[in-house]
Amino acid sequence: MSAGAPCGVAEAVAALRAGQVIGLPTETVYGLAGDAANAEAVARIFALKRRPPDHPLIVHLGDAAQLDDWARVVPAAARTLAARYWPGPLTLVLPRAARVPDAVTGGQDTVALRMPAHPLARAVLAAFGGALAAPSANRFGRISPTRAEHVRAEFGDAVPCVLDGGPCAVGIESTIVDLSAGAPRILRPGAITRAMLERTLGGPLAAGVADDAPRVSGSLPAHYAPRTPLALLDAPALRRRRGEDGTLLLTHSLTVDAARGLRLPGDAAGYARALYAALRELDARGARVILAERVPDTPAWAGVRDRLTRAATGAGRSGAN
Repeated sequence: MSAGAPCGVAEAVAALRAGQVIGLPTETVYGLAGDAANAEAVARIFALKRRPPDHPLIVHLGDAAQLDDWARVVPAAARTLAARYWPGPLTLVLPRAARVPDAVTGGQDTVALRMPAHPLARAVLAAFGGALAAPSANRFGRISPTRAEHVRAEFGDAVPCVLDGGPCAVGIESTIVDLSAGAPRILRPGAITRAMLERTLGGPLAAGVADDAPRVSGSLPAHYAPRTPLALLDAPALRRRRGEDGTLLLTHSLTVDAARGLRLPGDAAGYARALYAALRELDARGARVILAERVPDTPAWAGVRDRLTRAATGAGRSGAN
């Protein structure tokens, strides 16, 4: 199968059963998916992404009942959150079951689990019958893909089966909540906010990220990064610099000519849906620097703010990290 050939659910499942890796749409971003129980498939994911071996993967489940197959302890809070938000953009970190391969967990005693909501992902998981390890389908540290063409551009023939599920509805990675010890704690913000989680659980989450918290996907200081340097500015500073040569703007409140940059929606959900595609488009234009307007410092924007901050930290580094 060539990189441009159509790939349907049957072809995707056959590839997974053969230990291959596919491009899988989810509601958050496209994943680079392989059989989570197959050590060779998991190793293929790491090799394709150039991902450090101690950086854990998220295991995608087709049914909440599989929680007990992959976690040895499932506290009541985890079942409550799964009942409310699965399928959806929420990942739960739990003590791993004995069957979980070390490579999936980065050698830790915890495993990250979620149940995606995208209909194609659910169809593949149902037909496959097992669980899928599926980090974002991009080279490690780079901009996550939210369209099938992003995956093809990133990997070409190395990932011949890429299911096309259209643009991702959420656009940034899942919220990650640690329930492996003590009070629930957010390790990565996303579309499901702290306030939503606290309402569901009927009490506060632990604050901050503990020094001994499990390592999780997307938590390094530099991540989601374009090759073009990226600077975050307040609107007045962005307005002063928008005419500079070699600069492109990414804004949500200022008017900008299409040749000079992009304006994204002014609400957090709309901005998140458009963010990664916008970063990829601006990165491809070959500018000296991308100047991005800071987003509001409010709870609704926490996930977007997290991604932009990490993108700015990693931007401009040569090669894929």
